[in-house]
Amino acid sequence: MYHQISFIKQALFDIEEAVLWYEKQREGLSFDFELCLDAGLAEISRNPDSFQKKYKEIRILFISRFPYGIHYVVRNSEIIVIAVFHTSRMPKNWKNRL
Repeated sequence: MYHQISFIKQALFDIEEAVLWYEKQREGLSFDFELCLDAGLAEISRNPDSFQKKYKEIRILFISRFPYGIHYVVRNSEIIVIAVFHTSRMPKNWKNRL
């Protein structure tokens, strides 16, 4: 069973920022990032409860090949992505997004 995923506006900005940065590093690298991000989102959609809660109700899936985590909450049967952050960023930057 797949669950619906929605994004808060700031999470979409996180993704856009990462995509732009990777494309500046090497042409086509942003496409690789997006593929890995999509694979992570698909995994979350299939099994949203299989990832450990890291901060209260917030769960994190770390995507492959890139040092980014998808931070999300599960409310009822909906998955809400609140951040897509580089692992070196401070957690306090996204904790107030809920």
